[in-house]
Amino acid sequence: MSQNTQKIALVTGSSRGLGKNTALTLAQKGVDVIVTYHSSEAEANEVVSEIKAMGRKAFALQLDSADTQTFDGFVVQINRGLQDIWQTEQFDFLFNNAGIGINKPFTETTEEDFDRLMNIQLKGVFFLTQKLLPVIKDGGRIVNISTGLARFALPGFSAYGAMKGGIEVLTRYLAKELGERQIAVNTIAPGAIETDFGGGAVRDNKNMNDFIASQTVLGRVGVPDDIGGAIASLLSEDNRWINGQRIEVSGGMFLIIQISFNFKDVNGGHNAKS
Repeated sequence: MSQNTQKIALVTGSSRGLGKNTALTLAQKGVDVIVTYHSSEAEANEVVSEIKAMGRKAFALQLDSADTQTFDGFVVQINRGLQDIWQTEQFDFLFNNAGIGINKPFTETTEEDFDRLMNIQLKGVFFLTQKLLPVIKDGGRIVNISTGLARFALPGFSAYGAMKGGIEVLTRYLAKELGERQIAVNTIAPGAIETDFGGGAVRDNKNMNDFIASQTVLGRVGVPDDIGGAIASLLSEDNRWINGQRIEVSGGMFLIIQISFNFKDVNGGHNAKS
């Protein structure tokens, strides 16, 4: 079989949201894409059609990231697609994007909620990546997705943030253990983004949107284009030496900044800075 030089990316959860944006951005930059979806085949096929309209190759597969028992069959389908479409046996880039969000106070989070998040956000990423390693090229890249909520804390995201904290630790271990194959592994951690994730609250709730914008140095809430471009850039040759890192893409959300306070009344008439 001839050596395929065309770059190919597998983007999980790419029928909508950040995954869709990343898949389309990669295609714009000349990368072919394997799209996955959980339930909406029609949306996934629309993404495939958009990618093909750019002159790139693509196909879509169903994937339940929470069901590890389906991963062997998924890999078989990946192998078949790689051979049929690209006449190759491996792809270059894996973006572990598929996920859900559950916003509940710690006291109301159930074991079922916890297990659902664990299976999709952490266990699924761990074992899907493990199963896919034989079909990722030496010198390839893996990008995992985390969240700003692994750095700062907002009420209602204890379980979600804990899973993403686990992803960030896992990323460093993968970078360490896959280094012998020259596979670089990094984490992208978005801040709040206007998508339908979590019911679209960040996008549709004006009070929430305004609050987040007020706490972001660049003065607005993020949009999918802010993230897809960052991931595509991380997968470019220009960033081949970045490895084992957490890269937050949040516009400077919840940064500690220097603020001047007037302490004349309590500091002997002198101003001080905190």
